[in-house]
Order: sequence, then C-alpha cells, then structure tokens
Amino acid sequence: MSALAKDKRQPDRSRQPDCSGRTILVRGPAALRGTVQVGGAKNSVLKLMAATLLAEGTYQIANVPQISDVLLMAELLAALGCEVTLPSHHDQEPLMITVPERIASFASHGIADRFRASVALLGPMLARHGEAVVALPGGDDFGARPIDMHLGGLANLGVEVEIIDGCVQARAKKMRGATIRLDFPSVGATENLLMAAVGATGTTVIDNAAREPEVVDLCDFLTKMGARIAGSGTNTLRIEGGNPLSLAPADHSVVGDRIVAATFLAAVGIAGGEVTVKGVNPAHLGVLCGKLRDMGMAMQTTDASITAIVSARLRAAKFSTLPYPGVATDLKPFLVALLATAEGVGSVTENLFAQRFRYVNELRLMGADIRIDTNHVVVEGQDRLQAARVTAHDIRAGAALVIAALGAHGETSVLEAQHIARGYDDFAGQLRSLGAEVRETVVNRR
Repeated sequence: MSALAKDKRQPDRSRQPDCSGRTILVRGPAALRGTVQVGGAKNSVLKLMAATLLAEGTYQIANVPQISDVLLMAELLAALGCEVTLPSHHDQEPLMITVPERIASFASHGIADRFRASVALLGPMLARHGEAVVALPGGDDFGARPIDMHLGGLANLGVEVEIIDGCVQARAKKMRGATIRLDFPSVGATENLLMAAVGATGTTVIDNAAREPEVVDLCDFLTKMGARIAGSGTNTLRIEGGNPLSLAPADHSVVGDRIVAATFLAAVGIAGGEVTVKGVNPAHLGVLCGKLRDMGMAMQTTDASITAIVSARLRAAKFSTLPYPGVATDLKPFLVALLATAEGVGSVTENLFAQRFRYVNELRLMGADIRIDTNHVVVEGQDRLQAARVTAHDIRAGAALVIAALGAHGETSVLEAQHIARGYDDFAGQLRSLGAEVRETVVNRR
C-alpha cells in the first residue's frame, strides 16, 4: 500500500469539530426564541457507518451530524481499509464511504477504546469475513455497561469469543442462525446481533429486541442493502441470513436526533420562551412530550417539528427511565436540570444505568436542591439557580449543565465541554441563535 493511498483514506480532521479542551460560558437568565434544526441521530449514524462494512462498494449517508464521534468512527473505518469522505461543516453533502473487497480484521487500541460505538464493528466484521478483533470500547464514564449480551448472542450464532489483552477476539468458520433471547432490550446488543445475523446461514430470531427509532433506522438501511428483516420496530426481529453475503451498497438519510431535540425542549422549559425544533419526529418523543405538557409546556407539532411555548414556571413531575417507547436514560440529566427550576418537588427514577449521577453534584454547585436515594433522584425546584464553575463529565451531563445555566443568575462556566461535541453540533452557536448569551473558549492541548 502506497503512502499516498493510505493518506487518501484518512478523514480530514480540519473539517470536523475541534476536540481540544473547551469551556462554555453561559450568562443567564435569558428566554429563548426562534427555530433550531436537529441533525441526524448520533446513536444511529455510528451504527450505520459500521454497517457499511457488510458489502463492498460506495455508500452515501445524508443528514450526518457534525460531531466528534463521527470522526472517530471515520478513523476506525479508514484504519480497516475504507475510504471516508466527510462532509464539509454545515453543508448538505452526504458522508461518503467506499469499502474495499477485503477489510482488516483488527480495530486497534487508540481509536476503538475511545468511544462506546466501536463495539458495533464486531457484527459486520464477523458477517463479512468471519473474524474480528476489537479493542474493548470506551465512551462516557457513568458506570459499567457490559457487553455480555453482545458476546452471548454471538456465541449462539457459533462465534468463538475470547477477551485477551483488552481486546474482544471473535472468530467463526461459519455462523448459523439461532434464536437469541436478550435478558434486557439492549439497543447496542440488538444492533450488533442484527448485523451479524445477516451473514449467518439460516434464520435468526432476536427476542426481547430493542425497539428504539435508531434500531428501526438500521433495519431500514440493511433492508435497502438487501437484507431480509421482519419485525422492525417490534420486540421480535427475524433475520433471514445469507452466507455468502449478497448485500450491496445503499444510500440513506439518518433519522433525526430525538435526544438533541429533547435537550432544546428542556432548555426552553428552563429558560422560558418559544422555540421550534425541526428535523425530529414528535412520535419518537411521545411519552416525554406528554409529561412536558403535564408540567405546563404548550406544544404544537407537525410530522417533523415540535414548537414548545413556556410563559410561566413549569410544575414539577415524576419521571422514570425505561426502554423505548419510555423516557430514554439519555434524557435524565436534562430532566433533573428541568426539575431544578420547576415549581414543587419532582423525581426521576433511573431503571437502566444506576451510577449515572455524577452531574448531580455539579447542579448542586448551582444551588439545585437534589437528593439521591439509590436509583431515585428527588428534586425540590428553585425559582432561580446561581452561576457557578462546573464540570461536564459526559455528553448529556455537559449539555444539561449548559441548559441549567440558562436559568441561573450570572455567568456559569462549564469546563471540559469538549465532551458535548461528541453528541452536539455547535451547541453554543445553536443556543446563541435562539437568543441565549453563550460563548465558547478553546484550550488547545497539543
């Protein structure tokens, strides 16, 4: 392989978000007004990118968010031998991925272990060539999220799996379809097993499968490629596999990011005002929107937008995180921030990741009255929070601190805000477009 060929495959870092150390400064309180466009879902696009490994050829993926995790996945695909062309910032070009006849079987440390979605490479790599070595995934630090269901399901398909030197080493001479019942409707395990199953001989049934819109988006993409999948959007998926694979590249547009949309809904709930969030299917946030209406938020919806109107302090409510169509665990930090300024005592019960509470101490620094009881968070709302110096520990917690600062007196500094760029495209700029006084500083760590 020539040096020129190798360079050609590398993603252009200059066209993606800078992930140096960042601080977001927010001066509140300030009401929000205007329209914001939501891009493609982080939790979908990374799996779609992984799925391109299933067939040789060129793919075009539209509505790709300009976030740092997309760059990481692009780097991983390039390291496996693919040619990746990232869209320029804020243009309408699709992401282009060209997959060669033969891909490498080793997703190395240094990239794969920096984010959670790297584990999604296991399924398509095994389906394509029957072997995969993937570094154990990293990502946000909010407690253990083991991949036992991924590995157990692959074993049912006939895959031999070992974990050696921090890597998952998987090999199968020939995968065969099987019935797999997941102990929990894990999104990641469902997606990984779905991609592996298209390369297994015979029929695979995934019972207690995840039903999230991002899983449906992956099913739609795989179906365009020629996969035979029944039950998309239900808790039972049936995949008619093919070995050898008979898939072909397809073009696709990523489903809108419901988590980012919910962030802006919570923001207007805290700050007040009127905001239209475009690019999201309101049905994907049905339970959340119902609860927000109960709290006093007025809403108007179309097929692809939600307008939220808040003219008075919202009322407290009780939330519980559950698999889709329930309230997603990713929403919990926003809900706690929202309750911190709501009238009365509210609560959030975490049923998925019990240790996802690190941001609570940061909100307390802003004057929030929050108590933790095992997996319950009880919040007594304050009329206003106070500005403080706080730290973002992960993507959603960081975004929650920024929107909480919209309801605080004075200027709040959110440190380590580079985490937010993993899931949000120019979050500070989007809030400024809605009238918020938000700015960002960057400390280059090179």
